[in-house]
Amino acid sequence: MPEPTATPTPRGIVTRFLDAVERVGNRLPDPAMLFLLLMLAVWVASALLSQVSFGAIDPRSGEPIQIRNMLGGDALVEFMAQMVPTFVNFPPLGVVLVAMLGLGVAEHTGFISAALRAILTVTPRVLLTPMLIAVGVLSHVAVDAGYVLVIPLGAVIFYAAGRHPLAGVAAAFAGVSGGFSATMFVPSSLDPLLAGLTQAAAHITDASVQINPLNNYVFTTASTFLVVAVGWFLTDRVIEPRLRGTQVDGDPADMPKMEPLAAAEVRGLIAALVATVLAIMLFVATLLLPGTPWAAPADQVLSGVNPLLTAAAPLMRSIVGLIFVFFLIPGVVYGYVSGSAGSHRDIIKGMSKAMSGMGYYVVMAFFCAQFIYAFGQSNLGALLAIEGASLLQAMNLPMGVTLAGIVLLSGFVNLMVGSASAKWALIGAVMVPMLMQLGVSPDLTQAAYRVGDSSTNIITPLMPYFPLIVVFCQKYVKSSGIGTLIALMLPYSIALLVLWTAFLLAFWALGLPLGVGASYVYPAG
Repeated sequence: MPEPTATPTPRGIVTRFLDAVERVGNRLPDPAMLFLLLMLAVWVASALLSQVSFGAIDPRSGEPIQIRNMLGGDALVEFMAQMVPTFVNFPPLGVVLVAMLGLGVAEHTGFISAALRAILTVTPRVLLTPMLIAVGVLSHVAVDAGYVLVIPLGAVIFYAAGRHPLAGVAAAFAGVSGGFSATMFVPSSLDPLLAGLTQAAAHITDASVQINPLNNYVFTTASTFLVVAVGWFLTDRVIEPRLRGTQVDGDPADMPKMEPLAAAEVRGLIAALVATVLAIMLFVATLLLPGTPWAAPADQVLSGVNPLLTAAAPLMRSIVGLIFVFFLIPGVVYGYVSGSAGSHRDIIKGMSKAMSGMGYYVVMAFFCAQFIYAFGQSNLGALLAIEGASLLQAMNLPMGVTLAGIVLLSGFVNLMVGSASAKWALIGAVMVPMLMQLGVSPDLTQAAYRVGDSSTNIITPLMPYFPLIVVFCQKYVKSSGIGTLIALMLPYSIALLVLWTAFLLAFWALGLPLGVGASYVYPAG
């Protein structure tokens, strides 16, 4: 397959702006050093602000929020003592490394390449983009699996089809992270998590309020079509044309080739798929057993929630291990049947190769984990979230403008606080009771938060998986940096922020149902 080459293209205003964003972003220090500098900035800011008394009440404790001086003796000693646990327990680290072990085997033996080439022979080129984005949205069922599975495969699929691999990264990232609050028919573990926090916030005003975990289900399902449409248009009409001037200069040995399948590859692919189907059937059988051990205990399940899909379910906590197994099985079977793996040493070699490619990410993860720990301990993020919500409350704007304000506030706070539940615990505790007093239901307030939370996921370097996506880009374009990825994703972020907000306001204006047991007004009439 011919390699995408640099060709001159007209430089429109949007393209020139994105090029400028990329240049400025790539002039920032190396991501690992950037996180170190940000951590030092947090330490200095916390020392200066720790002497200031703020009137904002921390909803988590009910006490006035206080900035903690991270340069104080106790804080520094605690930071040093927690350095190793902070790194080892950094959530994306284990997810990435364990999943990549299985993916490494499947890639090394050639299973992924053969499977993708088979798929591309029956999938129209024009439908690759929407298919990839839709799969990214669907990946939310498996918690964070999309970051380590769908996004790198997006680059592989696009490159094998003769398209620019970074466009594949962008489309997949838009589906996985930009569409984080969309649901592809199957609810995600985020639904009951946010609903529980919304109910706790609503009880500040009315202890009788009950929030259904699927209170936004109709809206988030409908949002999938919006996310796919926006992502499809931007990828094909804005992102990919701009990338025609970006040379693919990664290691050719690591890039897929669009060649016809050889007889040995066909045999290996058939055997691998049969083995995978049998493994899936066995797995599904265990899910259907009465009292299956994959389900959460009854006392840990909210009313109306499938015990297999709640965050406390062993199934949800085993997603990464399942990804490892379900890529290891076809990878091994394909290798032995096709002849690409002669012994167990080839399997171990595949795992080792995958880990060697993660070295740079591990370094970035170390500094990212330390920064996030310091930022969280300092209470700076909590202060920004609470003060922002209080300001929005004090402005007393018309209801439609207030809902748009919640979206913008959520998107802004998302640039600094990565966890969706942590942000909503802070913002929701102020916004939900305030809007209930104005006759707005907690269901609608939560929906507005989810729009803002998703829209800016894809442009914040502080999102824990952001450094990993940079590494995926560097596999194909060695000069890729933070600026490259932000420039790729900025059009998606702006478009989703505007159009998704308008979509929510249209739902509200037309009175379309938000979800199960949901309403627009409080008290529900």
